[in-house]
Amino acid sequence: MTRSLFKGNFWSADILSTIGYDSIIQHLNNGRKNCKEFEDFLKERAAIEERYGRDLLSLSRKKPCGQSEINTLKRALEVFKQQVDSVAQCHIQLAQSLREEARKMEEFREKQKLQRKKTELVMDAVHKQKSLQFKKTMEAKKNYEQKCRDKDEAEQAVNRSANLVNQKQQEKLFVKLATSKTAVEDSDKAYLLHVSTLDKVREEWQSEHIKACEVFEAQECERINFFRNALWLHVNQLSQQCVTSDEMYEKVRKSLEMCSIQKDIEYFVNQRKTGQIPPAPIMYENFYSPQRNAAPPGKATGPNLARRGPLPIPKSSPDDPDYALVNDYSLLYQ
Repeated sequence: MTRSLFKGNFWSADILSTIGYDSIIQHLNNGRKNCKEFEDFLKERAAIEERYGRDLLSLSRKKPCGQSEINTLKRALEVFKQQVDSVAQCHIQLAQSLREEARKMEEFREKQKLQRKKTELVMDAVHKQKSLQFKKTMEAKKNYEQKCRDKDEAEQAVNRSANLVNQKQQEKLFVKLATSKTAVEDSDKAYLLHVSTLDKVREEWQSEHIKACEVFEAQECERINFFRNALWLHVNQLSQQCVTSDEMYEKVRKSLEMCSIQKDIEYFVNQRKTGQIPPAPIMYENFYSPQRNAAPPGKATGPNLARRGPLPIPKSSPDDPDYALVNDYSLLYQ
């Protein structure tokens, strides 16, 4: 890239004007401010990502979500909670990455600030030197012009006194004319010297201005490139976050594909079944029927099941294994 736009377009016909230089400096200041704004944006975005990640992490670990599910759907829910936890961790890591990018932007701004400071100090010095020398030159010019006017007045006075008889007055006029001519010569030399010095100062300022333009243009190119790349990287990080999250959620989708409605139903039946025989129908019973009390309503009729017999009477022998004494109480083990 040819860096010649700045040094060819920021001049002024007024030797004292710094409008071109000031315009460049203002633009660079705006660029530095823009970098600071993006740096602050990254920090704020990092805070949002970290806050969201930690809230999501807390939700994943503390909030129940189908905790009583069973079998394949339970496994799918476990994968879901694991992946939500992973997504939360990714957002926290993204926050750290964004803070790192903000730090790099801050370092870049400070580096350019120090580089600019050197050039600005040189330019401030040559601007002051140019302004001071111009002032001295204009004062020398003013003095030279005044001496010329004094000489002209002295010559006119001598010419007017040519017919005067007073010799003494004529001598004074001639002395004044001679003095004024000497003053003109001296002021002319001083004026020429200041003009020559001013031209050297102007050439030095012009050379430094060109160098400054080249430095500042190179800095601006570097800043735009750095800013553009930083923004590009930022959106890539956000895109990667979306891709990573989708990959994690894809694991949940795959686990849900493995979820079998039939298997979960069968699992529940096998684990919690209570019986395969429904209750018998409730039959009509005539109050006067001799079989009315044969079976209570809702109970299945059938042969009487053997009932446990009466408890055995404990023997008085303490050596009997079914008999034990605890103070005055007897315990029977059955």
